[in-house]
Amino acid sequence: MFDHVVFGVSDYAASKAFFLKALEPLGVAVVLEGPLGLELSADGKSSLCICHTREKPAHLHLAFTAGNRQQVEAFHRAALEAGGKDNGAPGLRPHYHANYYAAFVIGPDGHNIEVVCHQPAA
Repeated sequence: MFDHVVFGVSDYAASKAFFLKALEPLGVAVVLEGPLGLELSADGKSSLCICHTREKPAHLHLAFTAGNRQQVEAFHRAALEAGGKDNGAPGLRPHYHANYYAAFVIGPDGHNIEVVCHQPAA
């Protein structure tokens, strides 16, 4: 549905470091960085863009798709190592559906970052 999502961050350097490390297990990397901010993508088709803002941004819930449950677990570890705060360890969330396997971390600006796999266990 989305081509790209852009949102402001109050500490550009901290957010850049966090998102690069936390989303690395999903294959996310820098596509472009310039005066307008940072563009990240795993597939070159859709991207996440961050830019510096002077005001504290409103909290977002960003959910990324994982190809398997191991990527969900790797995201959670990497995000915590990058300074994120646990907001839900990797596990099934059957109240969404039987194979909803996700992890949640709060990022530098209070954004709820989720990685979810909808596939059954391998």
